[in-house]
Amino acid sequence: MESSGRTVGELVAERWGDHRPGLWFEGRTVSHHQVAAGAARRAALLADLLPPGAEPHVGVLLDNTPEYALWLGAAALGGAAVAGINPTRRGPELARDILHTECPVLVTERAHLPLLEGLQLPGVRVLVTDEDAYARLLAPYGGTRPDASAARPGSRFLLLFTSGSTGAPKAAIRTQGRIAAAGRSLAGHFGVRPDDTHYICMPMFHGNAVIADWAPALAAGARIALRRRFSASGFLPDVRASGATYFTYVGRAVQYLLATPARPDDRDNPLRVGFGTEAGAVDAAAFERRFGVRLVEGYGSSEGGAAIQRTPGTPAGAIGRAAPGDDLAVIDPRTRRACPPARFTPDGRLLNGAEAIGELVNRGGGPFEGYWRNPGAEADRRRGPGPLPGAAGTGRDWYWTGDLFYRDTDGYLYFAGRADDRLRVDSENLAAAMIENILARYGAAAAVAVYAVPDPVAGDQVMAALALKDGASFDPAGFAAFLEAQPDLGTKMAPRFLRVLARMPVTATNKIHRVGLRREGFRCPGPLWWRPPGEDMYRPLTAPDTDALVARYREHGREELLDGHRRPDGEGELAPDGAART
Repeated sequence: MESSGRTVGELVAERWGDHRPGLWFEGRTVSHHQVAAGAARRAALLADLLPPGAEPHVGVLLDNTPEYALWLGAAALGGAAVAGINPTRRGPELARDILHTECPVLVTERAHLPLLEGLQLPGVRVLVTDEDAYARLLAPYGGTRPDASAARPGSRFLLLFTSGSTGAPKAAIRTQGRIAAAGRSLAGHFGVRPDDTHYICMPMFHGNAVIADWAPALAAGARIALRRRFSASGFLPDVRASGATYFTYVGRAVQYLLATPARPDDRDNPLRVGFGTEAGAVDAAAFERRFGVRLVEGYGSSEGGAAIQRTPGTPAGAIGRAAPGDDLAVIDPRTRRACPPARFTPDGRLLNGAEAIGELVNRGGGPFEGYWRNPGAEADRRRGPGPLPGAAGTGRDWYWTGDLFYRDTDGYLYFAGRADDRLRVDSENLAAAMIENILARYGAAAAVAVYAVPDPVAGDQVMAALALKDGASFDPAGFAAFLEAQPDLGTKMAPRFLRVLARMPVTATNKIHRVGLRREGFRCPGPLWWRPPGEDMYRPLTAPDTDALVARYREHGREELLDGHRRPDGEGELAPDGAART
């Protein structure tokens, strides 16, 4: 998406004087004018709080409250950048995110203060939005008018964290011009009108909520409705109360909504469309039948380097075709050649995944704007076709998405997983090395390996192999207690499956043999333990358990992913990617 030449700050300032309803939250509504005025006050406060020479960055550790939207507007007006801080991070890793993005100001709320206890955050001023001291800080700025003169199309606006294979999340830079252009493009694509209401229930530290929901509403002058945290049971009541016509989702949210008890009036809602990723064709169809709402699937990397658009005629299971201006190809990283097209059974199952699946690459380079203070990660994303005989390319650097796809003969693209040792669990990109470092503290462990197994619907589940010390035995209750006691074990990191081994399999170079572990997955020789969804304790995975699990994969058309396709780089198996935090 090319920059429009306009800024997000200009879009915020344009709402000054607009007294139509602009923001709905928990039954209360404020006008567009009030939102613009609130953003202007916070922009002025931020300008006064920033130390001389400091980066104009503000960390936001909030649920989806009005304050989050106001601080997005404040940053846009002031030419500053918002670093969305993920509240599922813990301890030193949380501190690292705040310090890495060089945020001299951190905005949070009392509910999240326990996460900050004991953290060393030198030079960071913490503002707590639901304390009296915060209101006193804002009081002197009551008459401030929006002024977007500090905003430029090239001004940093978002620092979006996305995990890397090294374990440390990378902060992708998105500028005002790009976000303004994305908002205007999506508003045009979906025909967003000023009288629409965009329901934002996905977490706003995630690019989905800001880029695909907030930005098009801002561009069109539409209202937004906020949900503090996603709630399946609260979804329809919120939609009806706010008059929501559009919402975004990430994979598993749709499954959670379908799991709520069906009611005769489910189709009695004002929604017109839902836009998101990885719901899956089965669940998307079920959602439309039940709620009368069409779901439109799309793809866009957090870094902004590639985008796929769904168009009329897109086959079931496909994401779509390349967005205008993108030269997308599915590339075998070993040869830098395009992979052959996918072949399917009559019922749509992929036949030649081993040769058809490769990494999605934008050979046009893409509008990737880089990572904050991470040139090595940038270089890994921007790589040319290389000096390989017969390799196609334009001579400029390609943008490597890190995502695995396959393409049919008509050019439609299908998502297949991640291209490295990352896992994506409920929208969270997790690095296996991080989880391994935590599990290695378990007293009985001699060696640990963490890897992805497919989720039955979308994304990954965490599986760990645990080699025990001589004479040690596995205690499921003790292991569960160990996990509970780890302060830096995020809410998505606990293994769903646990394989207990006498000895960790290794390669000839004495590296853990991850290829074999991934290939076997949870259909492997025992002893094997698992913690079913909703349960706190680990128990043996029995043959009936395995049969029931495989049936769920088959139901959602993902059984073949259990067969462990070989990775295109020849160093591992494919790990599917997908669902988002809900």
